[in-house]
Amino acid sequence: MSLGPVEYMVIEFPGNQFKGEIIPALREVVDKGVIRIIDLVFVTKDDRGSISVMELADLQKDAAEAFAPLAREASTLFAEEDVKKVGEVMEKNSSVALLLFEHVWATRFRDAVLNANGRLIAGERIPKEAVDAALAWKPEEQEALGVAP
Repeated sequence: MSLGPVEYMVIEFPGNQFKGEIIPALREVVDKGVIRIIDLVFVTKDDRGSISVMELADLQKDAAEAFAPLAREASTLFAEEDVKKVGEVMEKNSSVALLLFEHVWATRFRDAVLNANGRLIAGERIPKEAVDAALAWKPEEQEALGVAP
């Protein structure tokens, strides 16, 4: 099986306040075939710094039932070292979701690029804050710097 581009995310929930609001949004992109979840791991860190790791099967029944349809094909690709690194940087009294997913939407495009003898030579995710700042940049500031459109 040829995978499309694969990416990971580590999403932190301070104060262990995961409210489940991401589940419908995640379900939408999975159901539409935009992404496919490859691995999903949950990590909690208590106020003393002790870490607990949970795979989908380790979750409480309600949470496991909510996430199970999203990760039907999930495997265990996150290594112990991956989880350890996350545990070192996460705040005390917080939880994180480690999400490894395939960009299914990009598979056909990637194949077309490869068939055309193209290759990706650069790429980077631009943080939302940087995009917001660029969009908020006023035209008069751009003119002052001589970069007005």
